[in-house]
Amino acid sequence: MEQMKTVKLFALILGIGIVVSYMPACKKSDSSTPAAKPTLYDSLGGTAMVSDPANAGAKIEAGRLLIRNIIDSTIFVIAGDTAINGHFTVLLSEVGSGNLTGFEALSKNLTDFVAVGTGAKDYTYGGKSMVAAHDPAQNSRMNGKADNSDFDAFEVDLVAGAGKAGVPATTPALQSVAKIVESLRSAVVQQ
Repeated sequence: MEQMKTVKLFALILGIGIVVSYMPACKKSDSSTPAAKPTLYDSLGGTAMVSDPANAGAKIEAGRLLIRNIIDSTIFVIAGDTAINGHFTVLLSEVGSGNLTGFEALSKNLTDFVAVGTGAKDYTYGGKSMVAAHDPAQNSRMNGKADNSDFDAFEVDLVAGAGKAGVPATTPALQSVAKIVESLRSAVVQQ
């Protein structure tokens, strides 16, 4: 009888062990693991999908849409800025004749560049390096090398472009983007 109780107890313990081993693990959240820190891209709208006003029926990440709107607005501001638009005579000539392929390529490349630079995970930048993109010897679309005053004018135009896209200069995310842009000065300024 004693041996029978021991076998039943052993079987019960073994059964409980088997059941427990197949149960999903339930544990309290580990407070020592920090939550993923939001990226600058997240603060610009992130990966939430929204309707793309430029492409009927298509969706676009909200962060990418905002960046593209700022980029496109900035390109138009630069086009009207006689202080620096001379660097973009090829693009201006194309647009003036109704050819938007150069504008669309520039918009996409800059949008990709900024999206990746702000933390977007779903895009890659496949364009030229900042040095090559701004060196007329490596980029036939550039007309002359930029100096510090050109870069200063570009920064002013970027803020104006952001404003036209509905993003005030005091927005913390835009101020963070401005710091990233300023960090590129040495690559862009080549004279």
